[in-house]
Amino acid sequence: MTAVKQQTTRDGAAPGRKRPDGAARSATVKDVATLAGVSPKTVSNVINGFVHVSPATRERVQRAIRELDYRPNRVARNLRRGTTGMIGLVLPELDVPYFAELGRHFLTTAEEHGRTLLIEQTLGDREREAAVIHGLGDQIVDGMVVSPLALHGSALAGHLGAVPLVLLGERPSGGLADHVVIDNVAAAKEAVTHLARTGRRRIAAIGLQPEPYIGTPLLRRTGYRQALEEAGLPLDPRLERETPRYHLREGARAMEVLLEQAEPPDAVFCFNDALALGALRTLYERGLRVPDDMAVMGFDGIEAARYSTPSLSTVAPDKSAIARRAVDLLLERIDAPDRPAQEVVVGYTLHIRESTEGRAARTGH
Repeated sequence: MTAVKQQTTRDGAAPGRKRPDGAARSATVKDVATLAGVSPKTVSNVINGFVHVSPATRERVQRAIRELDYRPNRVARNLRRGTTGMIGLVLPELDVPYFAELGRHFLTTAEEHGRTLLIEQTLGDREREAAVIHGLGDQIVDGMVVSPLALHGSALAGHLGAVPLVLLGERPSGGLADHVVIDNVAAAKEAVTHLARTGRRRIAAIGLQPEPYIGTPLLRRTGYRQALEEAGLPLDPRLERETPRYHLREGARAMEVLLEQAEPPDAVFCFNDALALGALRTLYERGLRVPDDMAVMGFDGIEAARYSTPSLSTVAPDKSAIARRAVDLLLERIDAPDRPAQEVVVGYTLHIRESTEGRAARTGH
């Protein structure tokens, strides 16, 4: 006699219920509700990411969904709601580690809300930023989160209003759009103050940028200068280096220029971690010791900063909170397009590691 083994899903549940004619059928919302001991409305609330479901109930419903291998028919649901179920995320450069990590947090958050995330990159180009905002809004998504580099002020305001929008970073929109930011001035000031407190007296800055890229770089320069002033250190324009992009090679080149000066710096504050890692490479190639000869501070809190040699001190914005708050604001805006715009300030952490305090430094996360 041949034994017949029931097919199971990965977590051990039967892949489907049986119809009266014996054929397998897909699980329904009612099946999930029955197994979880809740109403079908509660199941719908969990699927749609509504926040007013208790954590215990949400976990029970999600466990029932997994056990029954329930697959929501998102297309039908979105057609009923008159939406696409997709939101857009517009970022400058996907190969910049900070934006890659931020994108992952947005993917997770969108999934938790039952939304599909569509990611576009603009390369920081003004025309591409405008084209993407119009293109996505006119055709595909219910709303979008945008991190603009080139568009700002009146130029940015002219592209608002066609689709629900949340802005990231420091591009002012005249109060016409929701905005999620960190306090870049305070964060940069804290980072440079740390360098001054370790005894550094010639602190350079790498990452200044000319128009149109003035938002975040301008604020970080402001915090840098405030820290120097409060520490009683002179402001030397020769120690402020512009970079066309925030890439590894730009940090390496800027550090080369700084080292050619008659009085080179003894510390450098880089406006992102990629610039700082590039600077570390130049210092290594020149045979200089970090932090003995030169302390290096980054900004962004990317994962690679923990594993460089030496490990990189850095300002780490709360990327998970940025994604959560931006998506929450966007979904609120989709549901209530006429509500007043909000600005949300998200926190950051200063991680002190080997590049500013040596082997005895606190390693942070």
